[in-house]
Amino acid sequence: MSHHNTVFHQLLKPILRQDFERLANQHHHGQKLRSATRWDQFIAMLMSQLSCRQSLRDIQSNLESQQEKLYHLGAKKIARSTLARINEEQPASLYQQLFSNLLKHCENSKIAHKFRFKNPLYSLDASHIDVSLSLCAWAKVHESKASIKLTVGLNHSNTIPEFVAIGNGIENDMVQGRSLKFPSGSIVVFDKGYVDYQWFAEMTDEKVSFVTRLRPKTVYQVKSKNKILTCKGILADESIELCSDYAKKRGAPKLLRRIEFYDKAKKRTFEFLTNNFHLAASTIAAIYKDRWKVELFFKAIKQNLKLKAFIGRSRNAILTQIWIALIAYLLVSFAKHLAQEGWTVQRMLRIIQVNLFERKYLKSLFSPDKRSIKQEEPQLRLFL
Repeated sequence: MSHHNTVFHQLLKPILRQDFERLANQHHHGQKLRSATRWDQFIAMLMSQLSCRQSLRDIQSNLESQQEKLYHLGAKKIARSTLARINEEQPASLYQQLFSNLLKHCENSKIAHKFRFKNPLYSLDASHIDVSLSLCAWAKVHESKASIKLTVGLNHSNTIPEFVAIGNGIENDMVQGRSLKFPSGSIVVFDKGYVDYQWFAEMTDEKVSFVTRLRPKTVYQVKSKNKILTCKGILADESIELCSDYAKKRGAPKLLRRIEFYDKAKKRTFEFLTNNFHLAASTIAAIYKDRWKVELFFKAIKQNLKLKAFIGRSRNAILTQIWIALIAYLLVSFAKHLAQEGWTVQRMLRIIQVNLFERKYLKSLFSPDKRSIKQEEPQLRLFL
């Protein structure tokens, strides 16, 4: 099999080398790099994400053992001291821009989500990425914790983080959440941590629908009631006006929709708040339930990518590692159409970990034909 058929090489196909070098020139700081390039840094850090290398020494040893295959990737081995220095000094903005450019590849690969409406559906949420308090005092949240907050707008059509923002762990969720500009006509679902009446008004003006939970003790006045289907768990469907002084001060929308839903499985009652008056009440409840996809996304990247132990101490080095982890997730997501139905990106990442430098086609790796697997006779038998 030819050298370019390694799993690693096939995953890198969406990244054009000339485009990468153009970005590298734009996002360069200081003197010209001599002993290694940004491409060498990228290959080393991406390899560490996909194969779960644990340290700089581990990365260097792994690269040395794969020198022949690195040559065909246009890269070379890189010393751990050089890799650490580039991570510290060269801007992480290169990989933030590379991530944004890669998102364009998924525009034509979107599939319909499970709902009947055609509006784009996003889940908005944030998760803390813990770092060492003793080594990263700049990320201090309180006396016993340091972290960076990763905010994601996950597209339900392809489970790809289409909107990403990284901020300080001490920041309120709304700081980065409001910075994400969702397209007109889309529907965004989020939890009570993102309740901001002024933001609700801005989204309504931009023709962006939202679905969230109604906070307890919210002061409102019922303006009208809609017919309900109790067989689907709907207890109330009302048009309301937020009438508290705080809501008026923040410029809350004049009319919102309150839906009360009883979940038989959890034996709980939920109150939802939305500015969408077109979808059925049961659909609004199902949309919020589907928000669980963003929680599964955070679980997948934290369990299968290197986001628990960092090989740098500075903010730039840690941001570099986070953005390359997100790029790794994107590259695997692009290959999802080759996998068997029902395979998740999390499962694909686990397969890649042990096959990264193997010369196998991605399709055969993610869609093994069980019929072709023959039961071979054991070479050694033990007779008693």
